[in-house]
Amino acid sequence: MTRAIEELQQGYLTPEQVAASHAGMGLDTQLIEDGTYFTVWDEDQLAGCGGWSFRSTLYGGNHSAGRSARLLDPGTERARIRAMYTHPDHVKRGIGRMVLDAGEDAARAAGFKALEMAATMAGKPFYLRCGYVVESEWFDTNGAVPVPLATMVKALI
Repeated sequence: MTRAIEELQQGYLTPEQVAASHAGMGLDTQLIEDGTYFTVWDEDQLAGCGGWSFRSTLYGGNHSAGRSARLLDPGTERARIRAMYTHPDHVKRGIGRMVLDAGEDAARAAGFKALEMAATMAGKPFYLRCGYVVESEWFDTNGAVPVPLATMVKALI
């Protein structure tokens, strides 16, 4: 996660924004406890990870402010795509798509009709290619410098 944050956001954020993004990004162990987090391995190296959530928290790691474990209502609320990271040595190999597809399939099986996420600027082009649309753009202010994010949504058909 640290390498993905540090290396893959270059060209999308200033160095100060990359450093500040650590305050709002990282692993949320609630996803692991809920069994909604997936990993992809290349032999003994973690190539990618990410998941989905049926809880209210939109983004952030264990250390991030504003987390909520409230359960979402599949009939009226959107599931969350969360904590998507690809190891920099494994980009452009379908790892992110594999993890995203697994999350979408699991959320659909749990009865959710739509998904949302807080996408980084580096992730935004990928999610657009995967059928997500930008609902809003805003700044995460958990760190020392505001970091741009986009709320992106997708209907599950």
